[in-house]
Amino acid sequence: MQLPRLSRASMRTTFLLYLLVGVLVLFGFRLFYLQVIRHGHYEKLAHEMQVSKLTIIPERGKIYALDGKTPVPLVLNETVFTVFADPQEVDNASEVKEAMREIAGGNLVEGYEKRLSDKELRYVPMARQVTRTQAEKLRAKKLAGVGFQKGSRRVYPEGQMGSQMLGYVNNDGKGQYGVEGSLNTDLTGRPGLLQTVTDVRQIPLTIGENDTSRPAVNGKNLLLSIDRNIQQQAEQVLKEGLAKAKATKGSVLVMDPNTGRVMAMANYPTYDANKYTDVQDYRLFLNSVVNEPYEVGSVMKVLSMGAGIDSGAVTINSTYNNTGSVDVDGTTIRNVEEDPIYPNTSMTDVLQYSLNTGVVYVLERMGGGSVNQAARQKLYDYYTNHYRFNKLTGIEQAYEANSILRGPNEGEGRNVRYANMTFGQGMNLTMIQTAAAFSAAMNGGTYYKPTVLKGTVNDDGTITEKAPEVVSTGVLSPEASATLRDMTYEGRHRGFFGKQDPDGYMIGGKTGTSQIIDAKTGKYSDDDSIGSYLGFGGADKPEYVIMVRVEDSKLTTGYAGTVAAEPIFNELSNWMLRYLEIPPKN
Repeated sequence: MQLPRLSRASMRTTFLLYLLVGVLVLFGFRLFYLQVIRHGHYEKLAHEMQVSKLTIIPERGKIYALDGKTPVPLVLNETVFTVFADPQEVDNASEVKEAMREIAGGNLVEGYEKRLSDKELRYVPMARQVTRTQAEKLRAKKLAGVGFQKGSRRVYPEGQMGSQMLGYVNNDGKGQYGVEGSLNTDLTGRPGLLQTVTDVRQIPLTIGENDTSRPAVNGKNLLLSIDRNIQQQAEQVLKEGLAKAKATKGSVLVMDPNTGRVMAMANYPTYDANKYTDVQDYRLFLNSVVNEPYEVGSVMKVLSMGAGIDSGAVTINSTYNNTGSVDVDGTTIRNVEEDPIYPNTSMTDVLQYSLNTGVVYVLERMGGGSVNQAARQKLYDYYTNHYRFNKLTGIEQAYEANSILRGPNEGEGRNVRYANMTFGQGMNLTMIQTAAAFSAAMNGGTYYKPTVLKGTVNDDGTITEKAPEVVSTGVLSPEASATLRDMTYEGRHRGFFGKQDPDGYMIGGKTGTSQIIDAKTGKYSDDDSIGSYLGFGGADKPEYVIMVRVEDSKLTTGYAGTVAAEPIFNELSNWMLRYLEIPPKN
């Protein structure tokens, strides 16, 4: 029997049916592949698109100074806000712009008005560093589409005080210069992590069991050894002293010779760390006490004399024939003043009258009677291995500079160079290196690591104190140190400055003057000089060391050290005796 033939229409219908079934089967296989076989892959992609890993910023550690024995805040954090808008949610752009200009005018983000009109955007920052008061005023206006993100900024309530010593924190939250730069890692802390579903503005939308969180660890709260009263007094005395000397620049360092702790670091001119962006000359950020080596001049005579006494080359009773000049390899080295010229000049006279020929004599004795390789090597050993020149002190200040001190067998004219080095010429040191070595020479021979850090302040307000760090002992023998201390006291006490010291106290010190090399000629200038004074004060023992640097004084170019001593050192030293309540000796 013959089957009926399908019509053309029926054949088309059958073909379409089979085709539809085939497509449905393919869709089924595709859905099975995507939903079952590739389920894990697409789940991971969705998770990555919907879930963000947000860094939780820790609170930067605060910085405290001392008010006597009481910690007081020197650097704090202030809550600030970033004001943003979602253009798709903003109802009245004109109202938003007017409110922003009225309340956050000084903090506006440039060009935000144009982006506010772009409805394709979901996040437009309009103002940064907005204070809490400003943020509350904006919130009160209930502006649709406007939101707030919380942040913080560094605040220096004392303004300019100690700015070079403290440094500042830039807009990226990184410490720059001073303590902020040197201890940035300790102050920053460790960021936390929050992994959660967020919106387009990276704002968390859910908190669930699939979220992960690692809390942030806040930065350490540091307690400095800086005493705000001493710091304030040092800055005031320095500023007034520079004005009297008609000088352009200066620095003061006050430290405890028995611990290495710095009690004050003052520089002028200075700046306000709250307004660091206003500073045009980056050199204003430098802490000259630590960052700028220079020829310290005749203050070095004390340390050269200490090397001579400790090595046995001379004693306190040694004398020499002072003719006012000495010849070293055909070069004549003279005293600044011609007097006193007599055959029995003592080693204490050398310090009192600042005799260049006297410390050259000490160097000659270290070489057995002349300036030679043995003398150079012995002096270099004291400078580098005892006094630790050519080594960074490690003080908690960013960009500490090292000394510039050539070895005993380097270059030409070595004997003349080393003769000049005995009175502080031909080598560059920082104030912190010089004062630390001087402290060791005066305290019995122990070199303490210079530090501005006394410890940390815990969250409960208790203090964890950092012990003084002994770097080396035997800088000088205790006997040599005591002899040098007495000589340094006598050198000041017999002179003009000693008449200004109160009775019952041991105040010792030495002036220093160094010329500045003219950048155009490459030679020492007769017009510019740097004056220094380095001394100690106390009753039975040195309780403080003060070093003063005065640059470019217009009063006494040849004797710039005198303006460092009077009035800056003298006024600060007498004030320190009263402030520390040091009783006089009977």
